[in-house]
Amino acid sequence: MAEKNWAGNLTYRAAAVREPASLRELSDIVARTPGVRALGSRHSFSPIADTDGTLVSLARMPREIEIDTDAGTARVSAGLRHGDLVPALDAAGFALANLASLPHILVAGAVQTGTHGSGDRIGSLATQVLGVEMVTADGEALTLRRGDPQFDGAVVALGALGVVTHLTLELEPAYEIAQTVYDGARWDDVLAGFDAITGAGDSVSLFTSWQDADTIDQIWVKARPGRANADAVLAAGGREADGPRHPVPGVGPEPCTVQGGVPGPWHSRLPHFRLEFTPSAGAELQSEYLIDRRDVLAAIEALRALAPAIAPLLYVCEVREMAADDLWLSPAFGRETVGLHFTWRPDVAGVEGLLPRIEDALPESARPHWGKVFTMDADRIRSRYPRWDEFAALRARMDPRGRFTNDYLSRLGLA
Repeated sequence: MAEKNWAGNLTYRAAAVREPASLRELSDIVARTPGVRALGSRHSFSPIADTDGTLVSLARMPREIEIDTDAGTARVSAGLRHGDLVPALDAAGFALANLASLPHILVAGAVQTGTHGSGDRIGSLATQVLGVEMVTADGEALTLRRGDPQFDGAVVALGALGVVTHLTLELEPAYEIAQTVYDGARWDDVLAGFDAITGAGDSVSLFTSWQDADTIDQIWVKARPGRANADAVLAAGGREADGPRHPVPGVGPEPCTVQGGVPGPWHSRLPHFRLEFTPSAGAELQSEYLIDRRDVLAAIEALRALAPAIAPLLYVCEVREMAADDLWLSPAFGRETVGLHFTWRPDVAGVEGLLPRIEDALPESARPHWGKVFTMDADRIRSRYPRWDEFAALRARMDPRGRFTNDYLSRLGLA
């Protein structure tokens, strides 16, 4: 049976899927196989993991969580889901600074694609990484640590440098979060006080279906005790929701984490969705564009103008923010960033027909999320990453025979 991604919009072309049970077995597969790509949780909508060679899953590799309480770090297996990792960290009294909206994704897959949560002062999940261990093209194990010359190029690396086996993550003491949802804020008021809105909590998400180009459907504020600023949201026309909400209009809230301002453990509030439920809408497509925060007004106005074309194809759009980082291929490299995330109805032709209009309308700072659907050409993408040529040179040195190359990387000029 052909392997598909989570959403079913992509069928992998791999001739074989291997599930090594040890590091030695993984090294042997990589060293002996001409074309290899790592397969994660499959919650990717682009062909970033696709290959006509061999897909390697880490599902049978040993599950390791080694917490150093003195250093405040954890060395973890790359094949762990965040939803499996974070309860163990919490039980030891530790936490991560942030999480993505889905706990179902793998630790390594999220890091390698620059996946993120939300927060003015919080970076993407990749910024929590202190060390990367991988099996390189010759089957050898390589460890890079923060501060090493190649480290900033290897953390968000699109699977182009090797198969990541372990990550060392920076921890902090466990904390509580409360999540409050507000309905009906107005775009004009939000944009006039954007910094106050996104600073209303530790993690803030704005959701809209673009059915009404003037109104935001929901604002989700996740805040540690004493950090919530409800006044900023109320001043923009928001009103506290009268019950739990799902981000997608018309969908029941059962899959979502607890709302209503009730404090709870960090890992049960930062994701939008509970681990035990199917995330998001199910049958869907996703796109995301990461823009320079300074361009947010122009970007939102561009989307407001396109709202009549966007709304019929859309489940929901999420706007969230993240701090700048120094990771070469991170969509947040070098600037404070705002993410414009689209969860589309499963209309491939319609979405792919609309995306060029969105990409042309957005400011030139827009960078597509590596794991989502986009149509932007390689020249435009490369021009938006100042360290692109250095990454290409690093890839060429580490994988001179193109063992980890696929059509996706070739399209980007990384072959």
